[in-house]
Amino acid sequence: MKIPRFLLLPITLLALLHGCASTPSLSSSTVRVKTSDTTATGFDCSGLVHYSYSRVGVDVSRDTRTLKTQTSLTRVSDLRRGDLLFFDQEGQKSSHVGIFIGDGRFVHAPSTGGKVRTEKLDAKYWQKHFVEARRV
Repeated sequence: MKIPRFLLLPITLLALLHGCASTPSLSSSTVRVKTSDTTATGFDCSGLVHYSYSRVGVDVSRDTRTLKTQTSLTRVSDLRRGDLLFFDQEGQKSSHVGIFIGDGRFVHAPSTGGKVRTEKLDAKYWQKHFVEARRV
């Protein structure tokens, strides 16, 4: 059976996060991911997006600002798995990006070498810093 292309990204993300399912956390699930496509210390946010999309054959930028030019604006009410979520961080406009995975949650790498983790989009912190949602 051939898996529809639009399901490949969420399946890949879930596979990446599968190892953390048995490790409880109060606020998020975490897992350290290292591949030949990343630095020796792991992903940053745009690196995770680039890596995830490349795993399903979609070439996107490894730069957060450029990712915005390669995508189209979408409403939060219309979010689909794989859509990108942009956030303001440390006073910089749209300097952080995550990938929507459904159920009001997204996956992101909070810093270079940080642990990839899932968060709730409706958490107070993320709502405060949310800028926009975009679709590849």
